[in-house]
Amino acid sequence: MNYSAKNRYESPFCSRYASKEMQYIFSPDKKFKTWRKLWIALAKSERELGLPITKQQIAELESVAEKINYEVAEEREKLVRHDVMAHVYAYAKQCPNAAGIIHLGATSCYVGDNADIIVMRDGLGLIQKKILKVISLLSDFANKHKNLPCLAYTHLQPAQLTTVGKRATLWLNELCMDIKHVESLISSLKLLGSKGTTGTQASFLELFDGDKAKVKKLEEKIADRMGFDGVVPVSGQTYSRKIDYYVCSVLAEISQSAMKFSNDMRLLQNFKEMEEPFEKNQIGSSAMPYKRNPMRNERITALARYVIVDVLNSALTAGTQWFERTLDDSANKRIAVAEAFLGVDSILNIMINVCDGIVVYPKVIHKRVMDELPFMATENIMMAAVKKGGDRQKLHEKLRQHSLAAAAVVKQEGKKNDLIERICRDESFGLSESEIRSILKPENFIGLSSDQVDDFLQEVVRPILDSDLDISKINSTLTV
Repeated sequence: MNYSAKNRYESPFCSRYASKEMQYIFSPDKKFKTWRKLWIALAKSERELGLPITKQQIAELESVAEKINYEVAEEREKLVRHDVMAHVYAYAKQCPNAAGIIHLGATSCYVGDNADIIVMRDGLGLIQKKILKVISLLSDFANKHKNLPCLAYTHLQPAQLTTVGKRATLWLNELCMDIKHVESLISSLKLLGSKGTTGTQASFLELFDGDKAKVKKLEEKIADRMGFDGVVPVSGQTYSRKIDYYVCSVLAEISQSAMKFSNDMRLLQNFKEMEEPFEKNQIGSSAMPYKRNPMRNERITALARYVIVDVLNSALTAGTQWFERTLDDSANKRIAVAEAFLGVDSILNIMINVCDGIVVYPKVIHKRVMDELPFMATENIMMAAVKKGGDRQKLHEKLRQHSLAAAAVVKQEGKKNDLIERICRDESFGLSESEIRSILKPENFIGLSSDQVDDFLQEVVRPILDSDLDISKINSTLTV
């Protein structure tokens, strides 16, 4: 870190959490280089449609597209108080022969809004790859532990059994839902296009001497050059700010799934059944050297909460736009949208790290299962006794009494659950101890858990992982 910068605020997203890749996507350099690409796309498209723009002018624009003279732009902006016009001026200084055709017919939102859509698309692409990496890691985990019985909970009270792998499919399923929404949103994004000051395209209609077909064709060409299949059908000066809301909502959906995962992991770490990776020299507590706190999962929870709440910014911004546009969106959206992306990027970085090294303690899991299984097995024991001629109603009452007594021993005396011993001593069940003990096999109580894992991984997860994205190139040791 540059220690000379210690006397001013720096976003933790930049210094602690978000990846360099996502930070670059929302960087000024990415934005301003995208502006220049848009100006080049505009000039090329206008030239192809007959405006007096030369190949030499376009070549001049392309020659310095990546060499932004930031000092000139910054000095100009101090004078004119307008970032777009400052960059038009700076670009023109580098391209004196093309100065007159830069930004021809366009308004500020031509570069501003179109660049925002491009940046959000690129950000969603990176998010998509990282979700795929998490899905890949969790699918391996689910498959590995699909047969390991564990306690399942309703109301955070022990219910029946499930398996560790089956529980992981619950996390996976939500992420699979999320990635489908991300993919759908990416495919549906449209450029603003070249709509002009109030969305009427009046300036372009004048440029093309009233030729409506050329005005429409201009947008098609720009969209194609920027990698989009179209532009928004109508707009004011800006694209509808509901687009930002849709984007932030998808990011919030991912955050919800991540929070569910991290909260479950925090509880499991408390139960000592599973825990997040713990580095060799990591310190869990400044006061208690023995502690292994779920710090990564707590961080996921914290960041997820931030992103979920952040959606309100884009919702309120969308709802308070006046007529064809106001500028009260600008300051808010450049913070809210960027930080939603940085937040989810941070969350997924941590999830990749956690899911790549989840620690499982089978013996602890088995002990906890066996502490509760006698209660869960009572119906199976009753059915076995009925098959040997027992009276169901009488046996049900016996089991109720024994269960209450055993629960009192556990809760009031702090002793081991002795329900099975009580049943073994009760001759009315007509079952030997070995017969009763044989019922107490955890694998007999997991239902279709293992089969459900196999089916889910094959039918839902595998098609997603077989997509064209190369998840192997995503580093599993991203910023944590």
